[in-house]
Amino acid sequence: MDESGARLVLRSRRVITPDGERPAAIAVSGGTITAVLPYDAPVPAGARLVDTGADAVLPGLVDTHVHINDPGRTEWEGFASATRAAVAGGVTTLVDMPLNSIPPTTTVGHLRTKQATARPRVHTDTGFWGGAVPDNTAELRPLHDAGVLGFKCFLSPSGVEEFPELDPAALERATAAIASFDGLLIVHAEDPAHLTGQRPGPRYPDFLASRPPAAEHSAVARLIGTARRLDARVHILHLSSASALPLIARARAEGVRITAETCPHFLALTAEEVPDGATEFKCCPPIREAANRDALWTGLADGTLDAVVSDHSPCATALKTGDFASAWGGISSLQLGLPVVWTEARRRGHTLADVARWMAHGPARLAGLDRKGAIAPGHDADFAVLAPDATFTVDPVRLHHRNRITAYTGRTLHGVVRSTWLRGERAAVDGVPAGPTGRLIERSA
Repeated sequence: MDESGARLVLRSRRVITPDGERPAAIAVSGGTITAVLPYDAPVPAGARLVDTGADAVLPGLVDTHVHINDPGRTEWEGFASATRAAVAGGVTTLVDMPLNSIPPTTTVGHLRTKQATARPRVHTDTGFWGGAVPDNTAELRPLHDAGVLGFKCFLSPSGVEEFPELDPAALERATAAIASFDGLLIVHAEDPAHLTGQRPGPRYPDFLASRPPAAEHSAVARLIGTARRLDARVHILHLSSASALPLIARARAEGVRITAETCPHFLALTAEEVPDGATEFKCCPPIREAANRDALWTGLADGTLDAVVSDHSPCATALKTGDFASAWGGISSLQLGLPVVWTEARRRGHTLADVARWMAHGPARLAGLDRKGAIAPGHDADFAVLAPDATFTVDPVRLHHRNRITAYTGRTLHGVVRSTWLRGERAAVDGVPAGPTGRLIERSA
């Protein structure tokens, strides 16, 4: 593309492109990257130059696993607060999960309600997953045609009565319906047969024992069989148990169309460090032991895991009781995902290019967002400017989440997000968001 009409040139000694890290100048016009030039290329006449110096320029992160809960449970999280947190943390595109809001995104009418709620409030570009529940098989094709990016289901209870799980027969029906138009099914994969009764109390080991690795392993095996039989596209959400990685790798090698993600908390936190009563660490599936964490990193490095996304699943503060049995399960990390993952990645010898692949390119590819997730001509001019060697200590007061509960309080992290750019305009500077200039995204093909 011709850079002569560029209105902005963003220059850095460390630009993270699909080919790796290099000094470069990024030419932008009309919100689109028109060229990635040598660092010292002449600035086109009339273009504004912004030089980030030693700060790295990454593609804006794409977070495809965010529970915004709006409308209906806006006191848990809303589109305004969630997307402010996102742009403060370098996220420029997110995809909203279909549950915890009332209504859930299980019909076209419900989708339109969510879109109307979100449209004037979003600071990021925002897409929507549809929901697959036992009684809405006839709604799946209309939702697909209305622009949802795919369909989420649970194989075990979701925690909210308006979004029930699919039993094996319902899973077969939903998968067949979605495969008929080559849609994508994304799955909370825990087998309820392996979820034991949880003992009330403050001890994390009791909670962990109630959701063993076998629950994920069994559910993944069932989903692989269904996907193979129906030639369906399926995706494993928030994989916690590394024991399922060989199943996924083998199925993919055999031609099953399966992908998988994990989350920052599974890559950075361990069961051994969770104090009694610290239900800010509770999520489903759970944070497991350090050896399991290390195996997940191996799965990322070898490509078995395709993406790292937040599973930002907040709740009202009062629901985080000190009892692991009754407390709401979910970890709020939308604003912190990039430094959390980078802190652990750099310690293990990974690069910013790896992080961009896991947190920008991988999720964009999963959701079919072909203009997102890379610094390359023709892509949206979405950037996260990161000081990778700077550190900060997590203080909940500085978070933009509606309920400032986090498992990372007091933790020192590497990587300070200096600014976030959405379609060539600054969306946040030094953690302070600008106005809500995000757009709603629909499936394009």
